Amino acid sequence: MPDVKELLPFIVPLIILEIALLIFSIRHILTHDTYKRGSRVMWLVIVIVGMEFIGPILYFLLGKEDS
Repeated sequence: MPDVKELLPFIVPLIILEIALLIFSIRHILTHDTYKRGSRVMWLVIVIVGMEFIGPILYFLLGKEDS
């Protein structure tokens, strides 16, 4: 089993990317009124509950209205 200290160089950038993507997608949901599919509340729940990359990525692929 690898030591946690050996994995930190791989884990820290992923955590930073995950948090940045989460913040950006929540900010986008709260500042826009139209979505391809669903509503604001639905996308907030999907993004927050599916926080590990999948929720924000689903929003940008399926929910974000092209402007």
